[in-house]
Amino acid sequence: MNEGNVLHIEICQNATSTLSGEVIKKAVNAELMSMNEISLDIILRGKDFVNIIIQNHIESIICSSNYVEKGKIKIQGVVIKYYIYRLTQEGAATETIKYDSDELSVASHWVLPAQEFHYMWENLYYDCDIKNNLLRFVETTMLFSDLAVNSNIISWNKVVLLHGPPGTGKTSMCKALAQKAVIRMADRFTHGELIEINSHSLFSKWFSESGKLVMKLFDEIKNLVQDEKSLICILIDEVESLAHARKSCSNGTEPSDSIRVVNALLTQLDQIKQYSNVLILTTSNMTEAIDIAFVDRADIKQHLGYPSEVAIYNIYHSCLKELMRTGILESEEICDISQLKLFGYTEDSNTKNSLKLLELSRGSEGLTGRTLRKIPFLTHALHLCADKTTLSKFLKAMYSAILKVQQENELQP
Repeated sequence: MNEGNVLHIEICQNATSTLSGEVIKKAVNAELMSMNEISLDIILRGKDFVNIIIQNHIESIICSSNYVEKGKIKIQGVVIKYYIYRLTQEGAATETIKYDSDELSVASHWVLPAQEFHYMWENLYYDCDIKNNLLRFVETTMLFSDLAVNSNIISWNKVVLLHGPPGTGKTSMCKALAQKAVIRMADRFTHGELIEINSHSLFSKWFSESGKLVMKLFDEIKNLVQDEKSLICILIDEVESLAHARKSCSNGTEPSDSIRVVNALLTQLDQIKQYSNVLILTTSNMTEAIDIAFVDRADIKQHLGYPSEVAIYNIYHSCLKELMRTGILESEEICDISQLKLFGYTEDSNTKNSLKLLELSRGSEGLTGRTLRKIPFLTHALHLCADKTTLSKFLKAMYSAILKVQQENELQP
């Protein structure tokens, strides 16, 4: 099989649908075969199709390829892989452990794929192939585990470390990756579970007992991994709070209990990696504060920085499309970045607004992804009076909102 020609079709089936996966797959396949080409990484809503089965039973379809950039791909000659899934509607459950006479809230727990993380993956934009690299890492991890590759010969620890400044999407990427992995590996797992560890709760008035609390928490997690049909994703946000560099502790700058916490965490990670259905996802704003032994255990250490002009354009483009979908913006054509490039960035009636958006994107460099996604809200809240407006007016107001945010940032120390 030529991997470059694989087209991944992810089909989100309505929660109320009673049709079999085979019927759903057949309906979507017939629709695809009637097309010459299809858009990649675009959310295709079921209600927008003519086919009655797709209209009534499918929420959305997303097509993607590992080796083709966002744009369109010809159907002819590709190998198609289908993934049919339903979303769980429940929000996060709070996991607690008893210690003495108290109950500690130590983690949040989601069953995947979850409604809360739907479309999160598609709306994360980076300049290099970060998303596909991370997804291939997860797939290789599970392949090596399933085939019982000897980890004493080939080493892998099932640990991902995403690092970079705050607001660059590290935690969102971890959650989106867990969700995407569960969807893509439906033939291997019936569902997934995401456990987000509340690191700070382990450092409370029981500070001297924190090492024991880490071990107790992982004992609870080991109960979950006994279900081999479930992919267990463990998320440790700001991992430096648990894996603080022991060198600073031995120098007397940190309490000795920090050493016990790091030792406990490393021991638990070494033990839990033997399970074939576990993935450890971690983030850090300060990699220099992480113990070198933990950093060494990370199979992938990926930096997530501030978005570039192209990534910013994609973020703004997705925000404007959402405002059009909800009726806040009048529906108008706006090019994606690949179309603008194809048109040679020349201005005409079709590209005028898109080029204005590109200009705004250039003026937004240096802002975090989190801030960029607030800009459309601030634009409407602070600079527009009408509930509904045109794209042209909105883009003019966006300039004022961006300027205001940048001025506020300059005042921060």
